[in-house]
Amino acid sequence: MLVTLDSVAFGYAGNLIFQDVSFAVNEGEHVGLIGANGEGKTTLIKLILGELEAESGSVIKKNGLKIGYLEQNGGYSSGNTVYSEMLDVFKEELGALEKLSSLSDELSKTAFPSREYDALSAKLESLNKYICARDCFNVEVKIKTVLNGMGFSAMYERVIDTMSGGEKTRLKLARLLLENPDMLILDEPTNHLDISTLFWLEDYLQTFGGGVFVVSHDRYFLDKITSRILEIENKKLTSFSGNYSKYKILKAELCARMLKEYEAQLEERAKLQDYVDRNIVRATTAKSAQSRVKQLEKMELKEKPYTPPKPPSFKFVYDLQPYERVLEIDGLNLEIGGKRLFSDGRLNVKRGDKLALVGENGTGKSTLLKAILNGSPAIKTGRFVKYSYYEQETANLNPQNTVLAELWERHTGYTQTEARSALARCGLFAEDMQKPVGALSGGERAKLALCVLECERGNVLLMDEPTNHLDLPAREGLESALKEFDGTLIFVSHDRYFISALADRIAEISDCSLNCFECGYEEYTQEKKKQREKLRAEEEAQKASVRENEKSKAFRSKKERAEEERKKLRIRQLEAEISEAESREEEINVSLASSEIAADYVRVNGLLAELEGIKSQLDTLYKEYETLF
Repeated sequence: MLVTLDSVAFGYAGNLIFQDVSFAVNEGEHVGLIGANGEGKTTLIKLILGELEAESGSVIKKNGLKIGYLEQNGGYSSGNTVYSEMLDVFKEELGALEKLSSLSDELSKTAFPSREYDALSAKLESLNKYICARDCFNVEVKIKTVLNGMGFSAMYERVIDTMSGGEKTRLKLARLLLENPDMLILDEPTNHLDISTLFWLEDYLQTFGGGVFVVSHDRYFLDKITSRILEIENKKLTSFSGNYSKYKILKAELCARMLKEYEAQLEERAKLQDYVDRNIVRATTAKSAQSRVKQLEKMELKEKPYTPPKPPSFKFVYDLQPYERVLEIDGLNLEIGGKRLFSDGRLNVKRGDKLALVGENGTGKSTLLKAILNGSPAIKTGRFVKYSYYEQETANLNPQNTVLAELWERHTGYTQTEARSALARCGLFAEDMQKPVGALSGGERAKLALCVLECERGNVLLMDEPTNHLDLPAREGLESALKEFDGTLIFVSHDRYFISALADRIAEISDCSLNCFECGYEEYTQEKKKQREKLRAEEEAQKASVRENEKSKAFRSKKERAEEERKKLRIRQLEAEISEAESREEEINVSLASSEIAADYVRVNGLLAELEGIKSQLDTLYKEYETLF
């Protein structure tokens, strides 16, 4: 066990947050924690960290437990560069390598055999074991793997204090992964991650050997990495085995069973009470009635199952059906602020399509939605199409209006009752009607904007990040409504569970191009994974080829250097031999010119024969000399 909570209760200023909370996180277990805002998720984390103390019950942690905690939107300040900050994680490992170098150098200068040499050898052996156990030689590989996976491949020398808040949070997560704690506690870790980084993090955490305790609204993320879901609801905690999708099934079954048991007990009590009421005053049946009274008194009353607040209910309808061809994009060049987002974009959308626009941040997804809404020569809208647009940050709402006025001014034909009913269905109630729009929370503004959207009765919905600021029940209510909507939906979202639930087609903006995939999100992610694996394999093959070429080149260079040395040596030898032969040739010629030697027939014949041999030798030496250049 890494952490165990036993019958824990906690409250603030007499206000009970939760009670009788019991669970354990085992070694290697990946647990997700969910619950509505204000239910106490962050409080529970602080109890585990020891920042708060339980009012009752106990929090027990494994001795020496090393916890890595990423708080929501929590980065850090540092004047270091990204890479040097990550090196700081491995101070002990790097120190061990420096000590290894120092000891090796000292050992090489120590006399052998000697007592001092034996002592240094023992130290060196012990240090080598430590280095192997801590994998010290792979520090650089570990750092680059995590930094590249978390999107910092081009930011090694970036000073941390110059980074954005989202980048700092992402970097803090990268550091936690490198620290390799016994248990990771992550509070909304996916908030600042793009799609490719999310996929990388999911793969990394799936193979992470320590415990993971994660709070997240990202249902797709919870599905991928968790094996158990803890839910805080109505001051109690319930554990469900399996990921988020399995939790939804088990929760529904649990609620149905509890309600059935509660109703069965009510029915049984009603029968017993009815028997008592009819028979208690009769002499003949009073004894059996008293027996029923005792049964009632002994019966342990079941608590009425908690009924959570009704989630928002949306409904999207339209008045007029458009022609089958809703939208045609042909040769669209999209740019913003002078920056080209993509060129020659092509896309066809038919009536009833549910199309998700995906791509990294800044690729132009929102800009494309606005281009569709505003029109362009390269964009043709079909007949009878009526667009309704959900703006990402709900900036199209008037912050000065009240909630009721915001809807009523847009739909003056509504009665006040109709306007209030529409708002209530979307999760805005009587106490919210006179609130200024500018004073609403992010979730309340999103619900108001969705209510406005559904009242426009568009047959083609353009939605930009509609799940932002919505809690899980509201997201699922919106999903359900859009599934039932038989019109056309074109939407942008970072909520992959939402995309997976709705999209039957995917349009991706990447590498300055617009590409369409005729499939749902799961098939799209599999295709992208295959593409990434193929690209990675090609890159590895290319790297291997480069390494082989470099190895081959290094080998050839060694041979060439040896051959060059051999040539140089032979050239020097030939030059010496040629010089010696030429000197002897000159001496013979001088001797033959002498009158004394010329009179000696025998000596002349000998010198002529020697001269002939030297000329032949020089011819051979000259020819070999020429071949060496």
